[in-house]
Amino acid sequence: MGFTSLRMYLPAACVLALSACSTLPPPGITAVTGFEPARYSGKWYEIARLDHRFERGLTDVSAVYTREPDGSLRVLNRGYDPSAARWKKAIGRALFNGAPSTASLKVSFFGPFYAGYHVVALDAHYQWALVAGNNRDYLWILSRDKTLPPQVKAALLSKAAALGFATDQLIWVAQTRPDA
Repeated sequence: MGFTSLRMYLPAACVLALSACSTLPPPGITAVTGFEPARYSGKWYEIARLDHRFERGLTDVSAVYTREPDGSLRVLNRGYDPSAARWKKAIGRALFNGAPSTASLKVSFFGPFYAGYHVVALDAHYQWALVAGNNRDYLWILSRDKTLPPQVKAALLSKAAALGFATDQLIWVAQTRPDA
């Protein structure tokens, strides 16, 4: 391979290498094993999150996960933007980083770019979940209901803090719209 060919393929190789790294869990964080994608499918309400630009200002945020025939998950994220008085949504695709029995996925809403999605705590009945991204800047507390019992909330906050997340910076998402 000549220098010109190498220059042509190097940027693509770098993007692939970086995108592969960005889908792994943060150091010291392990995804749930014994995961059952069929039980995780369905609607989840976002109870809390660390702030990031793509959800900034949204209330009544939810995610619906649907299993696809190829083993991937379709992701429909939806949230209400009170400043624009309208719903926003994003449709993505999630792929398992390994075996589907480990809750470590990569999710894309923007073409070939993937980010990590790792369920790090999960109720035995799949009623609540603690989800980390590819670093400690991304954290979500999800529930099948619009609220969590205080003892569950306290346990999830304790777990997140023990994993090194800035729980004092969590945004508690209003879930008040009846059409959410």
